[in-house]
Amino acid sequence: MPEPVKVVIWDLDDTFWRGTLSEGAIEALEENLDLVRDTVARGIVHTIVSKNDFAAAEAKLIELGIRDMFVFPQISWQPKGPIIKRLLEQMQLRAPNALFLDDNPINRAEAQFYNPELQVADPADLATLAPLLRASGKPDPGLSRLEQYKLLERQQQARSTYQDNLAFLRDSQVRIHFRKGEAVLPDLDRIEELINRSNQLNFTKRRVKKEELQASFQDANRRWGTVCVQDRFGDYGLVGVYCLNLSDYTLEQLVFSCRILHLGVEQFTYASLGFPQLEVQGEVATELNQTDRPDWITLEADESAATPLSSENAVTKKLRVLLKGGCDLGQLTPFLQAFDLAVEEEFNYVNENQIPVHVEHTALLKGGREWPETEHKRLAASLPFLGEEAFQTKLWNEAYDVLVYSPLMDYTQDLYREKSTGHLIPFGGYNNLIAADRATQAAKFAKRRFRGMDEAFLQRFQQEFTFEGQLSPEGFTANLRWLRAQVPAHVPIFFLNGAEIEVPGSGETGAKARHVLMNQALADFAAQAYNCFVLDVRDFVHTPADVTNNLRHYQRQHYRTLAQRVAEAIGQWHGRQLEHSSWVDLKARAVSLVPAKLRGLWQKL
Repeated sequence: MPEPVKVVIWDLDDTFWRGTLSEGAIEALEENLDLVRDTVARGIVHTIVSKNDFAAAEAKLIELGIRDMFVFPQISWQPKGPIIKRLLEQMQLRAPNALFLDDNPINRAEAQFYNPELQVADPADLATLAPLLRASGKPDPGLSRLEQYKLLERQQQARSTYQDNLAFLRDSQVRIHFRKGEAVLPDLDRIEELINRSNQLNFTKRRVKKEELQASFQDANRRWGTVCVQDRFGDYGLVGVYCLNLSDYTLEQLVFSCRILHLGVEQFTYASLGFPQLEVQGEVATELNQTDRPDWITLEADESAATPLSSENAVTKKLRVLLKGGCDLGQLTPFLQAFDLAVEEEFNYVNENQIPVHVEHTALLKGGREWPETEHKRLAASLPFLGEEAFQTKLWNEAYDVLVYSPLMDYTQDLYREKSTGHLIPFGGYNNLIAADRATQAAKFAKRRFRGMDEAFLQRFQQEFTFEGQLSPEGFTANLRWLRAQVPAHVPIFFLNGAEIEVPGSGETGAKARHVLMNQALADFAAQAYNCFVLDVRDFVHTPADVTNNLRHYQRQHYRTLAQRVAEAIGQWHGRQLEHSSWVDLKARAVSLVPAKLRGLWQKL
């Protein structure tokens, strides 16, 4: 047998059994019954192409106790060659992996004429072939492969009743579940099998050894994931695997089992990953594109990985919103709470050195995600403007339904590269610490009562770091792709862009032009990324009177407007208008007008 046999196609009369069914009694051949049972338990599937009456043949197979071992039986009086060709298409198998057994040489010749690479044999050859078949495949005592083909058979039978394929897909109730990170480790053997044995839907065709695969799982620069699929016909199990290289957002592996062919699973997965770069190798059965996301597929969240943000939320079932950005966004929370939302905040904080630390720059998020804990501790101890909590974030715990994220620190902060490690660290903005006069800069820090930012530190900093400047639009886009890949695909990301106005006296030269540049990069990214949206503050922040000390801090009334825009966008994504409390909104408006020192007392009322 030149290629492994995955399916055996049986003729019945004088092949599977002795005699002709339509002419009278037949004699069962126990060796053939045993061969089918033994090889099904090795993952080989069996089907029938026979010229016979279907009802009579099926009744005899049931009588022999073997009917359940066959899938896709083709029993009719039609020519066998075209039937086998159509059968292999339905089973999504290649002719070289099929063996056709028939006592009639004319039937065998016809079958090969229509299927040139088909393996054929006379039943007299079974004495030689049977030991080879029994040694093929691998143990499958649970008959899982047979069950998968029965599922496919049910699906194909249902599909044939529809004239509109899209209607069939919508009625199929296809559901996808992604696993990633440590959740893929128990499936090492299945992942290795998919990568090395799949061809029709193997887009990358990078074969791997199991040892290499295990090592790659530990690589922080690579994100492995698996794809599990169900529909109303049954559970297909783990049918896909991908590997993203996060440094350049390139797919190194994208492989699927052919059992989900024509369901749109490959395109849905590609879209859910944000259409990363993909160099398709060789021929594949599906052509992917950079735009479509099949809307007949439902993405199921990994509920076991998420934990409620609060006991109140577990009772109310409110949408859980993580609000991440500068602390000015805290002014959104009271207004958002007027809607049917449970809001969790993650803003900048004042560290142990009395220095405000922004924790939302994408470079810092990448460092927190990818660098080892020892590096976090070292940098926190050596750089006073970081501190112990700089690398901590709630982004990765999956305990939220919606992420509202302001990337304005990517617009603002400068990046410094550590010479010894290449680590990029964000700090400040519109001010080069490397080129600054140390005495003057230290005096400014002392005036602000920052501890540890003295001349000695600045001297060491200038020796150990180089100034990279603000993140480029290209680097920003790459980091956004990385962030989208880290946040669960079912969680939408609502980005808050920046105002585009001149603010006299802010000391941030070129800030408006910088915002114009980065806003465009953000808009371009969100236009092609899956489940990403931009909320445009330029709709209501137009003039210097609309901001306070810089173009990132808005007048109080605008935060209410922004909160309403956020709630409206979340409602549209969620498919329903969020419930709203006028009393809570009125209270929030009143609190926003109260001086900060008195707000705590008012909020207790």
